[in-house]
Order: sequence, then C-alpha cells, then structure tokens
Amino acid sequence: MPNIKSAKKRVLVNEANYQRNKAYRSALRTAVKKADAAIESKDANAAEAVKAAVKKIDQATTKGILHKNTAAHKKSALVTRLNKVNG
Repeated sequence: MPNIKSAKKRVLVNEANYQRNKAYRSALRTAVKKADAAIESKDANAAEAVKAAVKKIDQATTKGILHKNTAAHKKSALVTRLNKVNG
C-alpha cells in the first residue's frame, strides 16, 4: 500500500475508473453478442440490434474504452455479417 497521500488517492481513482470501464466494456460485449445472435437466427430485428451495438461501440470509443480503429473494425464486421445474411 502507498504511504503518500496522493498515491493513496491515485489507487482509489484508478479503481473507480477500472470499475467504470469494466461496466462499459461489459455492456458493449453484451450488445455485440445480442446483435450476433440476432444475425445468426435471422431475426427480423437484427438491424435494430446491430444499430444498438454500433451505438455502444461509438460510446465506448468516445469514452476511451476502445481505440477508434478497433471500433471501426468491429462496426464493419457487424454490418458485413448483417449484409451477408440479408443478401
């Protein structure tokens, strides 16, 4: 454990940021999984699920959870899978 006051504060702040980022990441992964499941089952609401997942990806990018190129890659892959199914 740190002895210096500022180091103690950093530990607390880092933990809070970690928990917040973890929640964002979890929500992002859940949205992507739901979109994938909708695409696989050829659900009528697959486009809406993909739209929601893309929104979560954009939010994660804005908050610094994902790099912008990673986000672009994930969005492209999702939309490509959706278009492949819709033909």
